[in-house]
Amino acid sequence: MVRPAALHFLHRLLDPGSRRSWDGPVAEGAGPPGYTEQLAAARRRSGADESVLTGEGRVAGRRLAFAVGEFAFLGGSVGQEATRRLVAAIRRATRERLPLFAAPASGGTRMQEGTAAFVGMTAVAAALTEHRAAHLPYLVHLRHPCTGGVLASWGSLGQITTAEPGALIGFLGPRVHEALHGEPFPAGVQRAENLHRVGIVDAVLPPDLLRDRLARTLALLASPGPYCLADRPPDRDSPTGHPPDPDRTTDHPADRSPHCAVRHRGHGTAGPEAHRAPAPAAVATDPWESVLRTRAASWPSVHDLLASAAEFVELHGTGEGERDDAVVLGLARFADRSCVVAGHDRRAPRTVGPAGLRTARRGVRLAAEWRLPLVTVVDTAGAELSPSAEEGALAGEIARCLTDLSALRVPRVGLLLGQGAGGAALALFVADRVIAAEHAWLAPLPPEGASAVVHRDTAHAARIAADQGITAPELHRRGLVHRLVPDGADLAARLAEAVAEELRGL
Repeated sequence: MVRPAALHFLHRLLDPGSRRSWDGPVAEGAGPPGYTEQLAAARRRSGADESVLTGEGRVAGRRLAFAVGEFAFLGGSVGQEATRRLVAAIRRATRERLPLFAAPASGGTRMQEGTAAFVGMTAVAAALTEHRAAHLPYLVHLRHPCTGGVLASWGSLGQITTAEPGALIGFLGPRVHEALHGEPFPAGVQRAENLHRVGIVDAVLPPDLLRDRLARTLALLASPGPYCLADRPPDRDSPTGHPPDPDRTTDHPADRSPHCAVRHRGHGTAGPEAHRAPAPAAVATDPWESVLRTRAASWPSVHDLLASAAEFVELHGTGEGERDDAVVLGLARFADRSCVVAGHDRRAPRTVGPAGLRTARRGVRLAAEWRLPLVTVVDTAGAELSPSAEEGALAGEIARCLTDLSALRVPRVGLLLGQGAGGAALALFVADRVIAAEHAWLAPLPPEGASAVVHRDTAHAARIAADQGITAPELHRRGLVHRLVPDGADLAARLAEAVAEELRGL
């Protein structure tokens, strides 16, 4: 008897002996003459009873639900029975509070069943919306090929999306395009590697690397949370929109801005100071020296910080067709605390543009859906100044970052790592607790730009830096920074330790 390719895939992915099927018998779908014979032949040829197989298993000991496509069954096309099976599996995963992993391989909607099969994709999308609204992970791995209605529904709704190397992935299959337009579709566009390049796919992974990444991702999403904020209505009188937390202790004026209590699984309400080391006293620094230090090539970047984390799984781009490497996004663990990280990359070839800010906003959405803390890292020489940035709504994206972060109902930790120039820096500065490196700074413009505005030259940059109160110690004195980390050896590692302590405190 033929063994379905989907089961071979699952055999490589799941822990030995852990797979359990959720699938019951399927009914015969209605279709044109000969369709029943086509279904029977597809079962013999593929070894599967339908184009979608569902169930549960374990990866590195962690339980998850799965829905996997079988391309050998009528090209993996999805008809009414496959849709019912898929929706039932999604709803069961939601009821049982399981992460859901999908690995479609499909040509799209089953044409033999026509519109009835086509509209079924709306039920799949609705079920996935409920799953994500329940703060449960939905992870997708696109296999070769994945096109049409499947890609336009459950194939494109993953919070994290990976793909098989060389996989054909596109809305309109190349055969259909050539038939309709009389010419082949441009080569390479609908390939996994290209979709990774443009920010639709987070990673391109062969099966052996997929299991490792999935195991790491599940571990990050399972530990230690999920965090759960009290479901209280916004406080219209609060500057952040959050009601006061009577359990929160304060040590700086800015620390008195209200935020929600956080409940850790198995623990009571913890005040943010419970595990936090006292901050060192602020020491005055020369503003211009701080500016020059943080511009040096030797100054640590967000990648140095993440290298000191216990774990990091990087994501790429907005997931919606844009990628700006000036913002790094991913899942991380600092000590024993998982979080979503969104931060500026000072080593990127360009400064932050609209797509970078949309990438950061993706991080905000993921933190909200997974109920994980968000760590933002500020280190930018400023926003991209170009016609394309203006046409891409740069100013609007800064504003939307501020509103998204202000509305976020999970703990927020900000790290002022180095340069903090302009609106692109402020866009990631909203947080419940702010850590700063001793020589980090935050200013409305780079000092040279502010000098040009005030004095019509750049010669007064050092004086402007001193007059504007941009340094971390000054921000600490004003209550805008809650914790300073002194300069010195292993700065990135010590900043990572500070992040871990702040996450424990929240």
